[in-house]
Amino acid sequence: MTLDIRPETTADSAVINAVTTAAFLHAAHSSHTEQYIVSALRRAGQLTVSRVAELDGEVIGHVAISPVDLSDGTPDWYGLGPISVLPAYQGQGIGTQLMHASLHALRMHGAAGCVVLGDPAYYKRFGFKAEPALVLADVPPEYFMALAFDAALPQAVVNYHPAFAAQS
Repeated sequence: MTLDIRPETTADSAVINAVTTAAFLHAAHSSHTEQYIVSALRRAGQLTVSRVAELDGEVIGHVAISPVDLSDGTPDWYGLGPISVLPAYQGQGIGTQLMHASLHALRMHGAAGCVVLGDPAYYKRFGFKAEPALVLADVPPEYFMALAFDAALPQAVVNYHPAFAAQS
């Protein structure tokens, strides 16, 4: 078995939708709109990093990273997510490989940092941590984490692209 992490292609959009839908189907913390968010980000040209995990020719995982706006005007910050792995392949390190590849791609893109909304136990392994200086409205602060790629950590309210409100 050969796992390949690669940039998405135009031919991948339908399978990314299916992988994302399946990955979040039974997730209690999900609004079950993640596949719509990825599609809306793609239509808006806001997928800065979009990687798929392909196992023996089958796409089994995906991660999306898109720009975020900071209230203080600090540029070059991004939001990670959603990240999806087909349920049959979860717990096998595929999400970890997607995380490492996407964060590396983001650094190569010249990003200043990245934020994520999610499970602290998962994302802390990659260097993310709750930063009181960065706030996402209406979210418990322990679930909103940041990873600065340089020494400067802004103090700001973070806003995701309107695509994150997609419902269909």
